[in-house]
Amino acid sequence: MEPSKKYLFEYKGYYFGVETTPEYVASLEDFEIYDSDIFITTYPKSGTVWTQNILSLIIHEGHRNGTENMETMDRVPWLEYNLKQRDYTKLPLPRVLATHLPYYLVPRDLKNKRGRVIYVTRNPKDVMVSYYHFSKFMKTLEEIPDFNLFMERFLAGKVLGSSWFDHVAGWYSHAEDFNILFLTYEEMKKDLRSAVLKICNFVGKKLSEEEVDSVVRQATFENMRKDPRANYENLPDEWVSKDKGRFLRKGTVGDWKNTMTVAQSERFDEVFKEKIKTLPIKFVWDTDEM
Repeated sequence: MEPSKKYLFEYKGYYFGVETTPEYVASLEDFEIYDSDIFITTYPKSGTVWTQNILSLIIHEGHRNGTENMETMDRVPWLEYNLKQRDYTKLPLPRVLATHLPYYLVPRDLKNKRGRVIYVTRNPKDVMVSYYHFSKFMKTLEEIPDFNLFMERFLAGKVLGSSWFDHVAGWYSHAEDFNILFLTYEEMKKDLRSAVLKICNFVGKKLSEEEVDSVVRQATFENMRKDPRANYENLPDEWVSKDKGRFLRKGTVGDWKNTMTVAQSERFDEVFKEKIKTLPIKFVWDTDEM
C-alpha cells in the first residue's frame, strides 16, 4: 500500500511531508554551513524534540533561566521544513537546526566535516509505536487506524522518513564523512547527566556544575511535558488534533510491549533481526536491559 500523495512525496528515495517541496530540498545541498553549526539528526520519533530542548538549555542561558519565552521550534528550527520562511543566515550563533534527512541529502559542506552532527537513535519498536500514536495526533500525517497496517507500512519504509533501518545504517556507515556524536535515546533516559556532559563536550560549551544540574532538571521528560516552550503545545489547530494526544506522549523505554502482540513482535523481528546485526550498535528493548 503506497503512501497517499496528499501527505507525502518521494525525492531521491526518501519520503517527505508536503509542508516542503522537492525544489527546496534540492536547494539544501548548497546550504551554507558555518563551522559553529549544530545539527540534531534523527529518524522521526527518536527523541528529536527532547534533544532540541537539551541543546536549547545548554546553549541559551535565557532558556535555562526561563527569562525568555521562545518556542523550541523557533530556537531550533527544522532544516527541510522552513515553515516560517526564515532567513537562516540571521539566526543567532551557534545555529542549532533539526533534521530528519538521510545522510546523502544533507548540505554538501556538512559532509566535509564542517559543523557538528548529533545523531540520536532509539530502538525501532518504540519508534514505531510512538509513530503510530503520533500519526493520529498530527493532521499533516496520514492516519492509519489499524496498527497492523501501520506496522507493515513502517517495515516497508512507506512512511515519512522512509526506512528506519536505511536511515540509521546510512548515518552509521558514513560516520567518517561527518563531525558526529552518536547518542541513543535509551542512554539519555538511563543517565541524562552523562548525555548532557557528552553534548557539552562535543559542542564546546563549558557549564558550571550548577548550570549542568539546571539543564538536567529541566530536560527530564516529565518536566519537558509541563513546559509549553519545550513540548510544542502551541502548534496551530490546523496541524494537530489536540483531542487525540500530544506531541510528547510517554517517552518511555519498552512501551512497544503495551501495543504489539507477540505475533506482531515476531513479525517485526523477522524483518529486522538480520539487518540489525549489521549495525554497530546494541539496542535496548526494555527498561530491564538498562
